[in-house]
Amino acid sequence: MQVNGKSFRTIWLESGSKVVKIIDQRRLPHEFVIEDLVTVDDFARAIGEMHVRGAGLIGATAGFGMAVAAFSASQLGGQAYLDQAAKTLLATRPTAKNLAWAIDRQQRAMAGEVGWEAKAVKALAVAQEIADEDAEFCRRLGEHGLSIIRQISAAKGGGPVNILTHCNAGWLAFVDYGSATAPIYAAHRAGIPVHVWVDETRPWLQGSRLTAWELGEEGVPHTLIADNTGGHLMQHGMVDLVIVGTDRTTRTGDVANKIGTYLKALAAHDNGVPFYVALPSSTFDWQLRDGVREIPIEERSDRELKFVRGRTASGAMETVLIAPSETQGANYGFDVTPARLITGLITERGITPAREADIVALYPEQR
Repeated sequence: MQVNGKSFRTIWLESGSKVVKIIDQRRLPHEFVIEDLVTVDDFARAIGEMHVRGAGLIGATAGFGMAVAAFSASQLGGQAYLDQAAKTLLATRPTAKNLAWAIDRQQRAMAGEVGWEAKAVKALAVAQEIADEDAEFCRRLGEHGLSIIRQISAAKGGGPVNILTHCNAGWLAFVDYGSATAPIYAAHRAGIPVHVWVDETRPWLQGSRLTAWELGEEGVPHTLIADNTGGHLMQHGMVDLVIVGTDRTTRTGDVANKIGTYLKALAAHDNGVPFYVALPSSTFDWQLRDGVREIPIEERSDRELKFVRGRTASGAMETVLIAPSETQGANYGFDVTPARLITGLITERGITPAREADIVALYPEQR
């Protein structure tokens, strides 16, 4: 996607080397910083401390992390080192399915090769495949989601389609295009007027820091709102469509996404607003049936609630305390939206109701 008119992915391999480059998303929107990842610890830190975030990008980062581990394994302990690298990466973020999916894909790919050089070469190729596939799947689901926006626009007589999204499920959360934003970008490029309501997304403020930034870079009209504004907008007919992403989705259609998504789904259901979830198939957890009971929900430090970082009037970047220092906080990273509240799932294979029979019909290999 575009940054100052130049095309970027969120993660890429430096030409002619084994150095992986990422955009340090902690610095956005005020600073655009490219960071090098060289060791397994670099990759684990980048995922755990949210230099990178979002289901697809977490998976791609883990894929490259396993490839880097494979190139070092012959000198650092062989299979035992590689197994430990997998455990280290897997422990960084518990909710996103793409993390475990990418690590498992790498382990299976390397198991079919003989010798560490062959394993490492294979792992690097698979890491690039994961990244390319993520970008292509997001492009495809954007084309499928475009049909929804086109229909709403036609029903409004060509007027702007007002879309509400939560957190950042944009290209910054994937390798390119994004999930929830992919249909928005496709509509914008097709000349369909769109306007996006951007939830700020406390406590990490991914909406205000990331979604607003990337929509601005792409020239998509948008308005930043407080997290609790969505219901009011829906009551007054100011939202035509909700599109969100997901970090893990059960085979029955339950969806884990950034905390606050469930409340948006309830408001949309109450006001008759279509509520769609956009996801590549790597985000499905085919082993789970009950999202509320079975999806692990990450709990993060309450420091993220009590402190906020931003640019001061003098231009300096500073972190400030916004709550009483002695107050204890509970910082749940995700919630689960039951399938009954979801109008449909937008995938790279098409749009499906959030029901097991329909999902499996779209992915018959998972029967």
